[in-house]
Amino acid sequence: MKPIFLCYPKCSTCQKAKRFLEAQGVDYELRDIVEENPTKEELLKWMELYSGEPKKFFNVSGMAYRELGLKDKVKTMSREEMAEILSTNGMLVKRPELIFEDKVLVGFKEEEWAAALGL
Repeated sequence: MKPIFLCYPKCSTCQKAKRFLEAQGVDYELRDIVEENPTKEELLKWMELYSGEPKKFFNVSGMAYRELGLKDKVKTMSREEMAEILSTNGMLVKRPELIFEDKVLVGFKEEEWAAALGL
């Protein structure tokens, strides 16, 4: 199965990650986070596969995050509550993400992505 590259095309970090994947010849499935927002079920599954804390799935620098006043709320939310709110707006979700069958990478760190891809 090809990894899913979850991104927002206008995001400069997503563009950088896309260039990295293409330069490495990685075959992936492109998914626009705004046009096809992750579902609550997908997010819960990805949180299980992610090695970090579920709150890392939030785009903390985004306007939607600030407008909803999530900074303090996220600290006490359950995974279920986090997935529920993240599924309502793709702009709340941290990107890019690279989703494999057995792991999820949140945010672009070239060394981390290279290691996950076996490069």
